[in-house]
Amino acid sequence: MTAFSLDPGQIAWCAELRTLAAQHLRPLADKGEPGHVNRPLVAELGRLGLLSRLFTSGALDLCLMRESLAQVCTEAETALALQGLGAHPVHAYGTAAQREHWLPRVADGGAVAAFALSEPGAGSDAAALALRADEDGTGTGTGGWRLTGEKCWISNAPEADFYTVFARTAPDAGARGVTAFLVPADRPGLTGSPLDMLSPHPIGALAFDAVPVTADDVLGEPGQGFRVAMNTLNLFRPSVGAFAVGMAQAALDATLAHTARREAFGGPLKDLQTVAHQVAEMALRTEAARLMVYAAAAAYDEGASDVPRRAAMAKLLATETAQYVVDAAVQLHGARALRRGHLLEHLYREVRAPRIYEGASEVQRAVIAKELYRRTEPTRETGPA
Repeated sequence: MTAFSLDPGQIAWCAELRTLAAQHLRPLADKGEPGHVNRPLVAELGRLGLLSRLFTSGALDLCLMRESLAQVCTEAETALALQGLGAHPVHAYGTAAQREHWLPRVADGGAVAAFALSEPGAGSDAAALALRADEDGTGTGTGGWRLTGEKCWISNAPEADFYTVFARTAPDAGARGVTAFLVPADRPGLTGSPLDMLSPHPIGALAFDAVPVTADDVLGEPGQGFRVAMNTLNLFRPSVGAFAVGMAQAALDATLAHTARREAFGGPLKDLQTVAHQVAEMALRTEAARLMVYAAAAAYDEGASDVPRRAAMAKLLATETAQYVVDAAVQLHGARALRRGHLLEHLYREVRAPRIYEGASEVQRAVIAKELYRRTEPTRETGPA
């Protein structure tokens, strides 16, 4: 297997995923209530064995799952991705007790996970988060803290069963002063409220009023939470790109079918050179993005040293490409694409957010530049005297 092709088994698996999505997941997604966790859909993802693969597969498999599901049912793709994003820190950094309690429930769809990093004043600048973890003064000797502050723009909030929460345990220490905690939703002092967003899944705000946590709730090591967050994002950023590629492919497929049968100016739209060239450009960009996503995922699975750069490039190119492709598809379909319930109307709403979450496009460019310069040896500029 290379970074630029799939073997026959992988191709067959992707086709099987699309079939499962059409037959089992799409009907449940259609019955869901916008703005709320679709628990029957999450449970079905568990029953089909897709959630358990989040903890047994590599980055490329995650990308293939997300791309394949997104082509048929973006709601199922997002439900799967959020389970993975919220629970991956538990899988990768949790204690045996944390993993044994939560991961089987996530895998069977019985527990809904969430990744709580963003705050009202710390979105793209994740190192600036202000949620405080103050040492608990109860004198119990448990090594506890009290969480005080807010989280915002959290997917699956306020309906998740537990949150991976990043809080500041050391003031004025930047990224070095952050600790990751596993916080069950029923912890005293934790409340949440929904936000009315352009999204079919819930997004909400969380308020922490001296929420108690102990050393048993820490994910990884105290003070190492930023590393937990960034390593999780390095895994999931290429797969956000895969989600985008799946949406782009769905828009491209719809456009091919539409322009082949739609008659205008004495023949099918596909016979107009401007239309044919537009479709070719859409296909070119989609394939380029797909290859970069696969390459970034393969690099992650191989433990390459340049994963942050590759992950940022993959997410940036794929999400920007999907925006372009979906917009072009809407233009070629005309007014019918804007009718409520049309596939492209749905994709047009879905495609915008991935350019912002898990690091906005501007952040990805900053990561790419930082990684490029970090690998450049300082040289003394010389020239004529």
